[in-house]
Amino acid sequence: MNKTLPVLFAFVVMLAVPPQSGSAFSLQGGDLNDEQFGPVVRAYLGYLRSEQEVTDDRVSRHEVSRSYYRRNSNRIRALRQMAIRIARESRNDYLPELEAVARDELGLLFERPPRTNQLKEGEVYHNTFRYLGSVQSAELFYLFARLDPYEQAELMEKGGDSQAPVAGESSEGVKGASRSRRVHPDN
Repeated sequence: MNKTLPVLFAFVVMLAVPPQSGSAFSLQGGDLNDEQFGPVVRAYLGYLRSEQEVTDDRVSRHEVSRSYYRRNSNRIRALRQMAIRIARESRNDYLPELEAVARDELGLLFERPPRTNQLKEGEVYHNTFRYLGSVQSAELFYLFARLDPYEQAELMEKGGDSQAPVAGESSEGVKGASRSRRVHPDN
């Protein structure tokens, strides 16, 4: 079998994906501007490039559907945009664990997903995820940062319940329905 056929197919697919915010080409072949970031952020951006290469390879071998390919490529692009935004705004070589989900995937993160029209940037949901915002990458993705165990423990220690309202409940209904337990080290 001709080895150039999968490479040619991947190239045609890359050209078929419309550029989003000028980052489509940088996502595929590396970005000279990655040098402006520290080693942690550059490593994460490199990881995303590798994920895109794997996705390209899988579609060229017909291992995944076109819809899977489009969604995964758009998700990778959304994660890249958010990672760059965080790195630029914080001027820090640190990124939290990022999650990007479409509206129909919120159930993957939350047993009882919050309403998308009530998500507020910076708000913590279910003591686990901080909502960072949405990114339009051919489709809309909601981006969350997973809180590290120390942040989660601190929230529970404060006794504040940072579970945002879920569909069909008022914020007071949620607070009364589940309260964080205080854990004392001497127990």
